[in-house]
Order: sequence, then C-alpha cells, then structure tokens
Amino acid sequence: MGGSLTFKAALTERLALIHPSREQVQALITEHPPRLTEGIKDLIHRLHQRNIQVFLISGGFRSIVEHVATELDIPLTNVYANRLKFYFNGEYAGFDETQLTAESGGKGKVIGLLKEKFGFHNVVMIGDGATDMEACPPADCFIGFGGNVIRQQVKEKAKWYITDFEELLQELDNDSIKMNHNEIIY
Repeated sequence: MGGSLTFKAALTERLALIHPSREQVQALITEHPPRLTEGIKDLIHRLHQRNIQVFLISGGFRSIVEHVATELDIPLTNVYANRLKFYFNGEYAGFDETQLTAESGGKGKVIGLLKEKFGFHNVVMIGDGATDMEACPPADCFIGFGGNVIRQQVKEKAKWYITDFEELLQELDNDSIKMNHNEIIY
C-alpha cells in the first residue's frame, strides 16, 4: 500500500484477488494460529492489574484479532478491526466498509471515538507501523515497537522505541510511568 490508493480501496482490491472463504479463514487460524510476542501477556496482565483498559486496534481482520484478544484476556468489545463478510454458504461476500479501521487514518478515528465515548484523557498507542504512529494524535503518546519487525521510519520518528516489552514492564515496576484508572502520566 504505497499511498496511491486509499486503505479501503487497496483492501478491496486485495480481497477481490484472494477471495477468501469462511472455511479458508478458519483453516488459516487453525493451521497457523496467531503467535504472541514474548512479554505481551505479562504487560497486558500488569496493565489490567492497574485497572487500565486495553484495546486492540488493527487494520487486520477481527476473526484473527479476536483470537489474540482472547489469549490476552482482552474483552472482545475492546477489539476494533475489519470484519470479513460471507454468504450463508461460506463464500466471500466482501468486508464491512463501515468499520473505522477500513478507512485511511482509521486507527486515529478509533482512538478519537474511544476518548469521546469513555472520556479518556491520556491514550498511549503501541505499534510497529506507520499507521500506528499516525494515530498520534489523537493518541497522546506513541511507543514504537520493533520486537517483530523493525521499520526504520517508525524507529526514527518514535520518541520512545522499544524492541521488547521488558522495558515497559521495568518502567511499570519502577513506577516511572504512573498509570491508574485510565490516567497515564509520564
């Protein structure tokens, strides 16, 4: 997605080529389940202990992201991702184009919605891609993550860049980051 098309148009074109059936999607999830990055379970657990709500915002597909949310004990209501649509016989029928994550700048729109809906004053976005970084603002802080893949643009532009979650866990342990009831103070 080099920028010549909107995210929604690029997604439409890619899915038209792939034309995944419900059975193929389920087989993909079963045969190649999403793997969690080392340390993420501990980080999410620690945030939950501090009553911090965690949301998964993805340009990927909800059917896959929900598996990750379940493993991390994140409520499915806190998942924002694209929804594939299928006919009753399981054939591909498109995707839900009304999802904010189907739009260019969708992650930022979701964060704006969350701030409005829940009254959050400080939202931290952690991600490895340019679309994650572009969600700040409205996110109040962006932490670049290079534990799975290092994207030079993210590494160079993020004010805080990590390659594993241990650094964030240490900062939480040291109380360098004050988090309580959805308030984050650096």
